[in-house]
Amino acid sequence: MEIIKCKDYKEASKVAGDILSHAIQEKPDIVLGLATGSSPIGIYQNLIEDYENKKISFENVKTYNLDEYVGINRDCPQSYYSFMNDHLFHHVNIKKENVHIPYATPKALEESCQKYSDELDKTVVDIQLLGIGANGHIGFNEPKTPFEQKTFIVELTDKTRQDNKRFFNSIDEVPTKAITMGIAEIMKAKKIVLIATGKNKAEAMKRLISKEVTTDFPASVLHLHQDVVVVTDEEALSLVSQ
Repeated sequence: MEIIKCKDYKEASKVAGDILSHAIQEKPDIVLGLATGSSPIGIYQNLIEDYENKKISFENVKTYNLDEYVGINRDCPQSYYSFMNDHLFHHVNIKKENVHIPYATPKALEESCQKYSDELDKTVVDIQLLGIGANGHIGFNEPKTPFEQKTFIVELTDKTRQDNKRFFNSIDEVPTKAITMGIAEIMKAKKIVLIATGKNKAEAMKRLISKEVTTDFPASVLHLHQDVVVVTDEEALSLVSQ
């Protein structure tokens, strides 16, 4: 696991964005695993800038997103489908058929999981982008998720729902379930880039860097992967002994 320490979120976003941008330049038909939430927004802004400056093209890029809420429509502003369109896809020349975002309705949970898992079985993600939750979740793989887990429906913890409440009008609007790529599928990626910045990620980074591998802290599984880059900043590393 390589740790790249940056000054702040802006610098970390540029560094992580450059990793993805260079990879797209080297392999125009690259397969990217993408994340949502506040952490990757700066990365997507950098990718859009590189696209506008004609450094990269998304014409042949394929993407697979980590997760999506269950119980809200895709056109809902809080859906991850809308998030990806707002923060990346509507600003670049990616083909609609090359975008893959999991989706599950309450009446077809198992079928939706199997469908997305089957899609992932047919491809190899070149670079998987991740954030990390305060409790170590990656995607929506909460603590105690088995490392061999594939795409499934997860009951979101109170902590995760509280963390995501800022995107909704109230906690009552935050969905209680999500469909998520499983840990086993995340680990299939050739390379993983995790971004973690800010004081609210300090406890998570302290635990991740401790190198203890346990399902109690899902992100710890990344120590078992052959190519992981963690892009972080001074605040996120504030509890780590220098």
